[in-house]
Amino acid sequence: MSVWYATEGFTADERAILSAHFTSLEGPVFALIDLPEAVKGALFARYSRSTKSLRRLFLDEFAEDVADAGGGSSMGSARAEKLYDRVFVEYGDDSVAQLGGVHLACEGASNVLTKVLEWGRLMAYLEQSTRYIPYDDQPGGRYRYHVPKELPEPLRQRYVVTLDRVFDTYRAWLPRLRDFFAARFPRAEGDSEPVYRMTIRAKTLDTLRGLLPAATTSNVGIFATGQAYEQLLLRMRAHPLAEVRDYADVMLVELRKVIPAFLRRVDLAERGGVWSSYLAETREAVREMAERFAGATASEPRDEVTLVDFDPDGEVKVVAAALYAASRLPDDQLLAIARRLTHEERLQILSAYVGKRANRRHRPGRAFERTAYRFDVLTDYGAFRDLQRHRLLTLEWQRLTPRHGYVVPVAVEDAGGREDWERVMEDSARLHDAIADAELPEAASYAVAMAYRVRFYMDMNAREAMHVIELRTAPQGHPAYRRVCQTMHRLIAERAGHRAIAAAMTFADHSEVALERLESERAAERRRRS
Repeated sequence: MSVWYATEGFTADERAILSAHFTSLEGPVFALIDLPEAVKGALFARYSRSTKSLRRLFLDEFAEDVADAGGGSSMGSARAEKLYDRVFVEYGDDSVAQLGGVHLACEGASNVLTKVLEWGRLMAYLEQSTRYIPYDDQPGGRYRYHVPKELPEPLRQRYVVTLDRVFDTYRAWLPRLRDFFAARFPRAEGDSEPVYRMTIRAKTLDTLRGLLPAATTSNVGIFATGQAYEQLLLRMRAHPLAEVRDYADVMLVELRKVIPAFLRRVDLAERGGVWSSYLAETREAVREMAERFAGATASEPRDEVTLVDFDPDGEVKVVAAALYAASRLPDDQLLAIARRLTHEERLQILSAYVGKRANRRHRPGRAFERTAYRFDVLTDYGAFRDLQRHRLLTLEWQRLTPRHGYVVPVAVEDAGGREDWERVMEDSARLHDAIADAELPEAASYAVAMAYRVRFYMDMNAREAMHVIELRTAPQGHPAYRRVCQTMHRLIAERAGHRAIAAAMTFADHSEVALERLESERAAERRRRS
């Protein structure tokens, strides 16, 4: 090893104990294995207050407890909690709960619930995609959609009948639209049958997803720390929808099988209960204020994407920030220098800072975080679902309703499906209104088809804008969110006047693409063959 490290000596017995829980016994870098999450958290928390190495600390203070409890990740939760409490009570630091994590599978969640699950920034998610998964099957004898338990009869029966009819329409149009695309885009010479079939399938599913209601269920995989799960569950327990609250209860049961100590406060009346009540009360108070002060004002006609806020001096500030780490001058002095530079000189600095990017993952540093853009977006719910997953930026959305109208894909009209499409949209709107009239406005969103538009804002610094725009304008992306991000790119250059920042986004793609997944499927096949 080229890095010098004072190797610690262990006896043969100690090495036997450590080898079961540490990936290396000699080097300065190693991973913990086969230990409960609470023990890992307690060990690392104790580590911050000790001069001992982690392996020595484990031997001196934790190994005996682990061995007495049977060892391994199946160690009894009572003993694991005792170890965790010993550290947590002593230090009283919430950040200790950042030191243990859980992979959690959340299945059968509506597309309303998935947005709640995916709200937190410090969590990792993967969600089942409507691009690759058709929703024409009926597991257990029914289509995959959530029926909110808030609905009384006969509204509940009307809801089921309407959504069944929607899914029937979706299922009927899958083969029709697939054949339509196959006729419009014949297989190119050199493309294999699997590549072509997957490309046409993705195009079909992309086009038809607007028929699906927000009640459509999905599967979400989550990885997060104990602290992130605690915050998520507190929000979910304060939510107005029964599905979200019920799901929180189920999640809490399963998470406590793995990290019980990390989540002890969630349902304590004087801790998590008070916190959740605070969230619910403030949400209702703000709703009343919005109705009082903005409820009677009509919405102005808007473009799909509006740049509502930016800093006219943002590009100058990015130039100053780019010089900061390489300079000895304070920030305000560098800003004064940047203001005096010519446009060409600023371009030279930003060009050096950005460098020669070989791919979109080569992004410049934090100087691009010195300025930000706030976009108000009004696009279909399907595109919103994809854009909402960018969590490091600030994003908030309004309740999904039919009030902003819907989109009709050109291909649906060309294939003769406009009448069926519009019938689904009209049924969706009528069902929404019936549920809302029953004083269940939150539950009414389940009925709304994903082709309906939803309003949301995205507030991001220039570095995050580069990531979002380059990723979501890639040729394999869905046309709806490609269009949104292409517009964002143009607005940064033309409306904000930040042409050098926009020019740094060299992988923003403004091309028109007929079969979005074709090149990706070709590339995937080449990788499989190599």
